[in-house]
Amino acid sequence: MKQAYEQSHGAAKVVTGSAHLLDTGKSKILIDCGMFQGLDEYKNFEPFAFDAREIDAVILTHGHLDHVGRLPLLYKYGFKGKVFAHPATFDIAKIVLLDSAKLQQEEYETKYRKAQRKGKENLIRKPLYIIDDVKKMFKKMKKVEIEYKKPIKITKDIIATFKDAGHILGSSFVEIDFEEFDIKKRVVFSGDLGNKHNDILPAPKHPTYADALFIESTYGDRLHKSFKESKEEFKKVIVDTLLSGGNVIIPSFAIERAQQILCVLKEMNEEKILPKSAKVFLDSPMANKVTKVYKKWHKLLSKNCQKFKEHPFEFPQLHLVKDVEDSKRINSINSGCVIIAGSGMCNGGRILHHLKHRIWNRKNTVVFVGYQAKGTLGRKIIDGAKFIKIYHEDIIVRAKIYTINGFSAHADQKELLEWMQEFERLDRVFLIHGEYEKQLVFKDVIKKIMNKKAHIVEFREKIYL
Repeated sequence: MKQAYEQSHGAAKVVTGSAHLLDTGKSKILIDCGMFQGLDEYKNFEPFAFDAREIDAVILTHGHLDHVGRLPLLYKYGFKGKVFAHPATFDIAKIVLLDSAKLQQEEYETKYRKAQRKGKENLIRKPLYIIDDVKKMFKKMKKVEIEYKKPIKITKDIIATFKDAGHILGSSFVEIDFEEFDIKKRVVFSGDLGNKHNDILPAPKHPTYADALFIESTYGDRLHKSFKESKEEFKKVIVDTLLSGGNVIIPSFAIERAQQILCVLKEMNEEKILPKSAKVFLDSPMANKVTKVYKKWHKLLSKNCQKFKEHPFEFPQLHLVKDVEDSKRINSINSGCVIIAGSGMCNGGRILHHLKHRIWNRKNTVVFVGYQAKGTLGRKIIDGAKFIKIYHEDIIVRAKIYTINGFSAHADQKELLEWMQEFERLDRVFLIHGEYEKQLVFKDVIKKIMNKKAHIVEFREKIYL
């Protein structure tokens, strides 16, 4: 029998594209099947380096695009196995994948029309998948809804236990058990671990033991500002901008971050520090849908969120923007707006229109509350770009730019270490899901604090277990 191994087909020395093949010799499973974003997007168009027909099952740690975005491709290539996830993850993944397909279709149609006028339509690359592909996939998907902390049989030789990772609604880290040469082995995949100080979800649960741990390292090089400090800074920026006649633009991820921001703004309303004349726009159809899912699964939320008798995300100044015409009308309002829109990294979506109309004005403020991957417009802005290009137009950056990272849904270096130190036994450590420079820092810290070697996983490297 061949030796069991893990092979990362994404999220190796980069943050996105999470897809980890576990081959026990008796069965093959994938942990996540995510999309690459930023500089690595071209990899989405490359075929898988494994046969999708041989994959027995897929485990989804959560519903973010960089963890589920290539799942429709897996079906296109012949995958017919079961998919295991928390039911809230299935709810979110469906919203995320339909949105991804819609954006791909729209981008393709726009480029195709322009290319037709030049007689070059044959050069336009088709979408990875379209809305019909996603709908068909969910119809034929063999979904298995897991319960936290309850072991579940994945294949003939693999048992998995999902535990709450506190990252987004339904997120999990996964303890995977199998036998090799009559020796019991446990491999743990952290998925994305949550920031235990955020107000939305409970802290990540405790792990038990691991022969091999594959741990995310997105913020392995730094400490977040405290959530309390970040919240106070956020409130001050909002109030100062609005009272000085400006507008606040918040590029936000539709999942977790948008709900977190709404929760803080609701708190400001209750504290009577949010000006009564202010208008808060949630200009993201996807965020509106996800917020409904959060309401559905309110029992998974933190005690802080559940203390509100009514919906934890609603307050009088909030306006849910339903269509493009409503979105465009916001641009006619000169001052007093807080605009929350996607995408979170400014690489598409309605946020581009709002930046185009507002970022050149010194009175306005842009607040980044989430990770910005290399190669994205958001990263360029926070790195100090003087001009940005939106819809082929060069626009000067005059608005005040803030990065408030205490809102992150990811654990920081200290929290990652604390979680690792909770293991009763921890043997080998492998770093995934992080930029290489940050992984180098985290590797050194693990050695210094835990006296343990950590290996930075290479793309498609076989790691024998």
